[in-house]
Amino acid sequence: MVEEETESPGPKKCGPYISSVTSQSVNLMIRGVVLFFIGVFLALVLNLLQIQRNVTLFPPDVIASIFSSAWWVPPCCGTASAVIGLLYPCIDRHLGEPHKFNREWSNVMRCVAVFVGINHASAKLDFDNNIQLSLTLAALSVGLWWTFDRSRSGFGLGVGIAFLATVVTQLLVYNGVYQYTSPDFLYVRSWLPCIFFAGGITMGNIGRQLAMVNMQRLLMGLSFLKCSPFVK
Repeated sequence: MVEEETESPGPKKCGPYISSVTSQSVNLMIRGVVLFFIGVFLALVLNLLQIQRNVTLFPPDVIASIFSSAWWVPPCCGTASAVIGLLYPCIDRHLGEPHKFNREWSNVMRCVAVFVGINHASAKLDFDNNIQLSLTLAALSVGLWWTFDRSRSGFGLGVGIAFLATVVTQLLVYNGVYQYTSPDFLYVRSWLPCIFFAGGITMGNIGRQLAMVNMQRLLMGLSFLKCSPFVK
């Protein structure tokens, strides 16, 4: 009884690891930075595939062609990737429908590979007309969603992202910022919304995976805190 009376519940101490994991603002910032650089990297790689699609060997000037786009393209793609990657898990939490389908990094990497393949196919495949190419890429993009996502929120956000990005691209081309060769959908190519849709699904999967890893670390930290000898 004496021991019970002498024991006073003091303030619980949390180590630096626990406090850093439970800091939502820091976690959000780290995920945003990671998504930004992933978007910049993908923008550079996809631009290289678009420009050098007929190159089998790497000539000395191929690295320089990575940066042949306008300087603002990679930062814009990185910013859009960060927004999309953070938006997907936020929508999942808001709807109360956590995404649990194929939640592994191996599936996320395969999703990225399929997205790069779809983008490369838009410049590599030859069809009689752009309508056939657009329908093919649309089927591939929906197949990407069905294989790696299958959520209603993911499909809806993908469609919204494709619509908004296509409108912005139309305005940029209309104002002479850049142009597409052989446009068949107003000022752009008709398959462009398919690329935006697949890109939205891909960045959404990356964002969801980063958010889930963050939650796993939080649970590990809470378990460590519970088992710590410093916590009564």
